[in-house]
Amino acid sequence: MSDPVLSLRGLERSYLSGGRTLEVLRGVDLDVYPGELVGLIGPSGSGKSSLLHAAGLLEKPDAGLIAIDGRNCAKLNETARTRLRLGHIGFVYQFHHLLPEFSALDNVALPQRIAGKSKGQARARAQALLEQLGLGQRLTHQPAQLSGGEQQRVAFARALANDPLIVMADEPTGNLDPHTSAAVFDNLHQLCRSHGVAALIATHNLELARHMDRVFSLVDGRLVQQSFS
Repeated sequence: MSDPVLSLRGLERSYLSGGRTLEVLRGVDLDVYPGELVGLIGPSGSGKSSLLHAAGLLEKPDAGLIAIDGRNCAKLNETARTRLRLGHIGFVYQFHHLLPEFSALDNVALPQRIAGKSKGQARARAQALLEQLGLGQRLTHQPAQLSGGEQQRVAFARALANDPLIVMADEPTGNLDPHTSAAVFDNLHQLCRSHGVAALIATHNLELARHMDRVFSLVDGRLVQQSFS
């Protein structure tokens, strides 16, 4: 078996709320491997987003180890964490967060330009990804001219633009109707598979979770693997 692209060991995270401490992560261990889709399920407030934010280097946990591609991220300064996020991690959220004044093509090209690619390289990569998602006729459209499903497909392409090792997706279809949700998730599934990218996906949708390689629920701050057989 290949080495994991993401390793979590003993991850802990707590918050102060109303004068008391809420422990949302209590010693979480997890490995995610190249090309693997791993689901996180659980009710709101169970810690799914906290786990994604820690694993994606957006927040620092109270304790524990986070390794991306075998590199221990615990002692990295913010500049190094930002560089690692830009090059190795893609993010997708429930709401697409596309730049409204930019076209679909330029929304996908932008993170590549920030990473140092030329305009031509970035736009060519963006076009290829969008065409793979069936948006070849929508390249010049701004987000307001796209449907909800199309907007989220652009967000998927943007997340894959810099060839990340792993995508962190937080309720990526939560703002869509069931039919569109299934179609858009299938796009994400195919995109990750074809590019060999791992994904850690938080979702309330158990039907979508059934199509992932492994699924865990967060129970009292700990991961419990689920079986749908």
